[in-house]
Amino acid sequence: MKNTIAVLALSTLFVVSACKKTENNSTDTVKTDSVQNNTFSVDSVKVNDSLKLSDSLIVKYSSKMLVFPSIKDKKLLDSIYFGDKNVQDFSKNGLQALLEKNKNKYFNDVKKDSKDWISDMNFSQEWYSDMGMNLKSTINDYMHIEYIWGSYEGGAHDNYGFSERVFDLKNNKKLELKDITSMPKAKIEAILLKNINKINSGTTDSNGKVNNSEMLLVDVVPATENFYFDEKNLYFHYSPYEIAAFAAGDITIPVSWEELKGTINPELKKRMNISY
Repeated sequence: MKNTIAVLALSTLFVVSACKKTENNSTDTVKTDSVQNNTFSVDSVKVNDSLKLSDSLIVKYSSKMLVFPSIKDKKLLDSIYFGDKNVQDFSKNGLQALLEKNKNKYFNDVKKDSKDWISDMNFSQEWYSDMGMNLKSTINDYMHIEYIWGSYEGGAHDNYGFSERVFDLKNNKKLELKDITSMPKAKIEAILLKNINKINSGTTDSNGKVNNSEMLLVDVVPATENFYFDEKNLYFHYSPYEIAAFAAGDITIPVSWEELKGTINPELKKRMNISY
């Protein structure tokens, strides 16, 4: 069972952070400022369902994917959906059908994996797998999507994680860290360690001050590709256990444009109107 959830979470990486079950196959529209100019549009498809395996176990499945009718570049679309070979039809109907297929496979795998031990469960549990995509922003033809996954399969606590990705809609590509700054990673990592307590993740000391550094599991905070940015900072997002204990939660560390001065990609600097 644990392998089933882990494989599905990693292979799709499309997550809804809430566990609460809503109306099955509901659909909503996400709007950005660009939509008003008819230059960019976004929609979404969802599936929410549950399966009662026994009197002791209910399993819930939720998934959400964004749909981009105005994006026609296949390479860019492939990148948005992580190059998943199962995503061949990028239309709303095609993605909805894929969610249904993934849901049915998940439930069938759960039933198969649990048949030998489920009768031994002696107390009620509710397990879940949630996967989805959230559009966070579209700024100056840069689109930030947050992918979230979450699951609970027994044990002390659930598991969850994030993947932040920024896409250049002008040049039809996913941005990599080298497209943001030429600063050597070792120097960025030194800044990350220095700034680790700048944003509250929920971990504070007795005086109420942010104290993420006390729960670090690593000596070096890696400068990963899990980043996004706004007009003020470049942000690196770390999932639980990635750099710190689970109790620290997910941690976001800002690196200001001032700290990257002289190394910022000229096109990015111009389009984002970055000034020091």
